[in-house]
Amino acid sequence: MLILKFLHAFGRYLLLMGRTFSRPERMRMFLKQYVKEMAQLGVDSIGIVLLISFFIGAVICIQIKLNIQSPWMPHWVSGYVTREIMLLEFSSSIMCLILSGKVGSNIASELGTMRTTQQIDALEIMGVNPASFLILPKIAGLVTIMPLLVVFSTFSGIIGAYATAYVGHIITPSDLTAGLQHSFVPWFFWMGVVKSLFFAFIISSVSSFYGYTVEGGSIEVGKASTNAVVSCSMLILFSDLFLTQILS
Repeated sequence: MLILKFLHAFGRYLLLMGRTFSRPERMRMFLKQYVKEMAQLGVDSIGIVLLISFFIGAVICIQIKLNIQSPWMPHWVSGYVTREIMLLEFSSSIMCLILSGKVGSNIASELGTMRTTQQIDALEIMGVNPASFLILPKIAGLVTIMPLLVVFSTFSGIIGAYATAYVGHIITPSDLTAGLQHSFVPWFFWMGVVKSLFFAFIISSVSSFYGYTVEGGSIEVGKASTNAVVSCSMLILFSDLFLTQILS
């Protein structure tokens, strides 16, 4: 029964995506919505990305220095581990998990409210493809801005690590710099960017599906928002496993 329910929902998701990725009827209107969604979903999230990444970078550096590093290890180990964690997992996977709660619930509740107030039905009566008009700009906007958020997250985490060096005196700045520069592999940075593109599509499309297909009133909108966040989180973790294996 659970498998049939999943297959039914997956089929509806594919049909919705098929309608979403049709050519916009008015390119000028699409570009206007695209810029609006990019600002609403991405630019408005820069603050929380910088704040969380700053403190996570600082905490990772402190934890590695105090709990792992020993006299048998080089002094630059803390900086090296901080860089690898920020590049490989936190700035892409964990940050997208956090954003799925903010962005995913926002998308699902917005479309769900439009469905319950019959605004989507009004668009269909007017002859407009509501899936392409409402969902496509959200997907395009988030996929465009997410790599930029990953870059901001990485640099903010490194700045947080330097804050522990200069303010907390946990590690010397020279040792931290040596660790950050040691055996740097540029592909690790691009791997995080590539993964973020997939995660951005998951967040925007799955959340749009839950909001667009709401049936009922305001209570169902809240349930759809919750289900969207849970589903996005599970899919991000599941796809992260395969993407890491493929890209490594």
